[in-house]
Amino acid sequence: MKILFLGDVVGRSGRSAVVEHLPKMRAQWGLDFVVVNGENATNGAGLNEAHAKLLFEAGADCVTLGDHAFDQRDMLQYAEKETRIIRPLNFAKQAPGRGVRIFETASRKRILVTQVLGQVFMKRAFDDPFSAIDAVLSRHPLGGQVQAILVDVHCEATSEKMAMGHFCDGRASVVVGTHTHVPTGDAQILPSGTAFQADAGMCGDYNSVIGMDKKEPLRRFVTGMGKGRFEPAAEAGTCAGLYVETDDATGKALRVEMVRIGGRLQQSGPSPLA
Repeated sequence: MKILFLGDVVGRSGRSAVVEHLPKMRAQWGLDFVVVNGENATNGAGLNEAHAKLLFEAGADCVTLGDHAFDQRDMLQYAEKETRIIRPLNFAKQAPGRGVRIFETASRKRILVTQVLGQVFMKRAFDDPFSAIDAVLSRHPLGGQVQAILVDVHCEATSEKMAMGHFCDGRASVVVGTHTHVPTGDAQILPSGTAFQADAGMCGDYNSVIGMDKKEPLRRFVTGMGKGRFEPAAEAGTCAGLYVETDDATGKALRVEMVRIGGRLQQSGPSPLA
């Protein structure tokens, strides 16, 4: 199976990058399944229904959220009716929507997608992500009824993301980190066959401070005082993420490539786009 994961979509720049580049990636790379983290797609804080539909129309099969899952009020209702939306598994038990789902591709392959929130340095305490993931993976052994399993680990600390990668090694096809908006250079296949990257980066404008216009973050760092709200940066965006090929029989990763398409960053991917 050929799987693409795109990191946190930030604002209009991120949405535009996905709309421009994802259809070409999907066609030219022969992708079977695409997961996009969309939790900052609406003005940099949360995801609304209209922008979720835009990501699906661009070619996403599944959209994951994060700690800003319900910053946009209409997501409270939309997450209940749209089964392609995955919110964090270890969010509040009363939260709407679902934290795990098995999808079927056009070629009738089955892939399980789930997401957990980390606990280290996060603003609020969430349930233990390791026990939450363990319960899911115990019910769905890799290479059984599903051909692939993807885990989106939404964390501040790279150490916690790395720990989750090793915890899931051999039990998931892909463990990929989100939330910090900066792509890490550690894409690899772990010893027991799980593709891993500590952070996929963001889909957004990298002439910024993690996707936000530089003026207000710089003011706060330099003076210690805020003057206004953060606004997403608006120049050309880069689609950043992870490409993985898996073995249908075992569910383990065979190939992993960092993806950076468009915008300012050095370009990378399984092959150049025409």
